[in-house]
Amino acid sequence: MNNNKSSAANHKSLVVGILYAFLVLTLALTMPSCHRNNLVDGVKLEFSADTIMFDTVFTTLTSSSRSFTVRNTTGSPVEVDIALAGGKQSYYSINVDGVPGTEFHNVEIPAHDSIFVFVKVNINPTNQNLPYLVTDSILFYQKNRTQSVQLVACGQDAHFILPDHTGGSIHYNIVAHEHEHVHWTNDKPWVIYGWAVVDSLGKLTIDPGTKVYVHNGGGIWVYRYGNIHINGTLDEPVTIRGDRLESFFANDYAQWEKIWINEGTGENLIENAIISNASIGLHLQALEEYTGNKTIINNSVIHNNQSTGILTMGANLEMNNCQISNNGKYSLALQVGEYTFNQVTVANYFTQSARKTPAVALTNNFTIAEMVGNEAVNVMYLGDANATFNNCIIYGALENEFSTGTKSGAELNYTFHNCIVRADSIQNGHFINCFNANPKFIATYGQNYNIEETSPAIDAGMTGLGITTDILGRPRNGIPDIGAYEYYPIPETKQLTVRN
Repeated sequence: MNNNKSSAANHKSLVVGILYAFLVLTLALTMPSCHRNNLVDGVKLEFSADTIMFDTVFTTLTSSSRSFTVRNTTGSPVEVDIALAGGKQSYYSINVDGVPGTEFHNVEIPAHDSIFVFVKVNINPTNQNLPYLVTDSILFYQKNRTQSVQLVACGQDAHFILPDHTGGSIHYNIVAHEHEHVHWTNDKPWVIYGWAVVDSLGKLTIDPGTKVYVHNGGGIWVYRYGNIHINGTLDEPVTIRGDRLESFFANDYAQWEKIWINEGTGENLIENAIISNASIGLHLQALEEYTGNKTIINNSVIHNNQSTGILTMGANLEMNNCQISNNGKYSLALQVGEYTFNQVTVANYFTQSARKTPAVALTNNFTIAEMVGNEAVNVMYLGDANATFNNCIIYGALENEFSTGTKSGAELNYTFHNCIVRADSIQNGHFINCFNANPKFIATYGQNYNIEETSPAIDAGMTGLGITTDILGRPRNGIPDIGAYEYYPIPETKQLTVRN
């Protein structure tokens, strides 16, 4: 991979990477009665904290209090309305300058002065309907400006990853430091607020059966030369999803950001995982150099993501027995790198908006915004892209679900062996024993991508891949079927709801 400037090979600190990517006061009424004529509006108030975090994990019915200040830095008094966004139904209560309530009108903050806001949260950790993170906000209204302070408390008992560092606009917690190997066990859920970061030369292992919930705006970041192993099993898969547990949010999109993996020194492994409801399910990106380390994903489902299932920018990826489904733009956006897909089902029937991009796109270039001085400049990276698809289904609601994009100066090579591909033309030398035909999934609306008994995928695969079972651990009999699921008649198909 190359660009129009030399790549820095030296190890950079995590902070550099993050900056890159991206007591009650009262007023003595001594002023003349006409002082309100001097009030100003729409000024930017300063808060002693933009987020009030109750980081205690409550084990009994209890309450806890915090406070912060609101400061007017101007030379004139300011009048502001204050409201608890959740109102009387909130788990929080507030007190402004000694007065309790949920709404406060015409609160005056004198010039170069402050007011105190006290916040209390009431938590019952035995309430199973309580979210893992109890959130709300306090709103500060002026005529021409609205500001807010976020409120966050730990709800049900869990392992909480709460930010203790800030770089630019990113709040994060380093969960595995340099040369540190950390295990996340399945004794209770893990809840991430902000970003959980694996630092350079650190390693995170997630044990079988672990449930990881990520709050809005957060994600998992495996920084340069870091490593992650997600070790789910067929009976105990690892689940990574948003932290909203209400049934309404089961198919909601963009509840959290992504799993972001940068270049490394060793292989990353994702085994028997279910990753869903993010903006991007998995983002593989070389920040400074292409090291060739491989990310291997086996027997996993990546689905219901707002933008892209898997986005790559200079990566080495191998997938076996996986399902990538229902993503708002691309299921696979492969940009520069080495890619192998065996027995993978890509099915894109996204219904939340009108999708215009193909399920799979392969290019030998990508463009990202980089800071040059104080200005963001788009920089194009160019590099070879090589992809092989064996016994795969690439299908969806569009007439053409596969596209390529090339620029001179780098190679783009791809081959499909024994695949079902919904594409304009599959008659050239890139497609060997392939065809464009409805794979006859059991239920696209219900996201059951097993195949019916009349599917053309049955016994149409190539042999010799060494994959003896399907995504559900069932034997592949004789000539393998195309896709992640081997055909089994009813009642065997009743097992398939496990992954939906």
